[in-house]
Amino acid sequence: MSESLLDRAHLVGIGGAGMSGIARILLARGRQVSGSDAKPSRAVDALRVQGARIAVGQDAANLGLFDGGPSAVIVSTAIKESNPELVEARRRGLTVLHRAEALAVLMAGYRVACVAGTHGKTSTTSMLTVALQHCRLDPSFAIGGDLNESGANAHHGSGGIFVAEADESDGSFLAFSPWVAVVTNVEADHLDHHGTVEAYIAVFDQFVKRIEPGGLLVACADDPGSAALADRAESAGVRVRRYGRSALDTQVVAYEPSRGGGVARISLAGGEIELRVAVPGEHMALNATAALLAGLELGAPLSGLLEGIAAFGGVRRRFEFKGRSRGVRVYDDYAHHPSEVATQLRAVRPVSSPGRLVVIFQPHLYSRTRLFAKEFAEALSLADDVVVLDVFGAREEPEPGVSGKLIADAVTTRVHYEPSFERVPELVAGLAGDGDLVITMGAGDVTMLGPEILAELDRR
Repeated sequence: MSESLLDRAHLVGIGGAGMSGIARILLARGRQVSGSDAKPSRAVDALRVQGARIAVGQDAANLGLFDGGPSAVIVSTAIKESNPELVEARRRGLTVLHRAEALAVLMAGYRVACVAGTHGKTSTTSMLTVALQHCRLDPSFAIGGDLNESGANAHHGSGGIFVAEADESDGSFLAFSPWVAVVTNVEADHLDHHGTVEAYIAVFDQFVKRIEPGGLLVACADDPGSAALADRAESAGVRVRRYGRSALDTQVVAYEPSRGGGVARISLAGGEIELRVAVPGEHMALNATAALLAGLELGAPLSGLLEGIAAFGGVRRRFEFKGRSRGVRVYDDYAHHPSEVATQLRAVRPVSSPGRLVVIFQPHLYSRTRLFAKEFAEALSLADDVVVLDVFGAREEPEPGVSGKLIADAVTTRVHYEPSFERVPELVAGLAGDGDLVITMGAGDVTMLGPEILAELDRR
């Protein structure tokens, strides 16, 4: 498929994390870009400044934002078949591409690195990107979050490398053919799409089969799902490098937390190296190790990669510091799976000490809440105080009997179920005191609460 197909691209839902990245790369390559989104946003404003023509609201007439209409219409899984712009595109016989298919077109001619996994893929992709930038390789990249260093989620680079976060949620990462694929972990999720755990695991096997001949799979040996995937891949003739505490070739020998981050000692190529990470948690050190191995495979120098990873300042919505008021520190995090929640809270605990850890959690998807309510409760019980909001339904319709109360009722620490979004800032400001750490957590609009909590603390 030729990139010329995207000469005049129209993106439905252009303000989304993945779609805005594609639009940014297309604009940098001199393509005409139009699009629409349900509401105004910072991403929409930024794309307009760069030359995109964007309508707020969904309407068939939006396909005429450029004379001659679009050469292709790009959609994500979130766009329903009833969307008026998609309906009009199909009526006209226009080429309709899924977001991943369009990204695959943009990758053509590059040496591609894709980072996949149930958890940690955004952070790992971002670490790899920043490390390669530090080595002055100027990679193109598309990530599901904004880098703190540049504030961007995508870039058209001058180098011959393309780094992308690979989304398994709908199986769309099967559009990619990477030279190096990283799989951080494989754990049951997105069963609303895949149906069964077995089907979810199987899609990772299909992804590994997409690795170019002679390419590399980088897999975490500490995660049972990733380790099993690596074994199957190796049996099928794929070259594999494993990392982690239990890995034989790239072993994390030790990890010590430091202020705001940590230091890992890694056995690599017969010697030991020190890997510094400026974000907290051993899980982040594991992600950094995966990024290091992928960078080496792409030809970057070890010293430059180590320096770049040490300089990595994080990703928005990944333990992102929002501010401090009256001695209370407020952070925001994207964790929305039980394992992610537990891992992040364990990592945050040393940072919160000696104060209390207060978490405001918003469940994401009714199906995920129903399937994992007990596991969410166990993870959240690692905090001192828990505030559970109602479910952010996203693409799902409400399910009878499924609400945040399912989780709150099973939490074993002090817990508050608060279905009213507006009352949360006052509640949290009353719970948190000098020295405490507050973290808003979830994949929905819970991210909006951090500034409101800080404002309420200021008023007091």
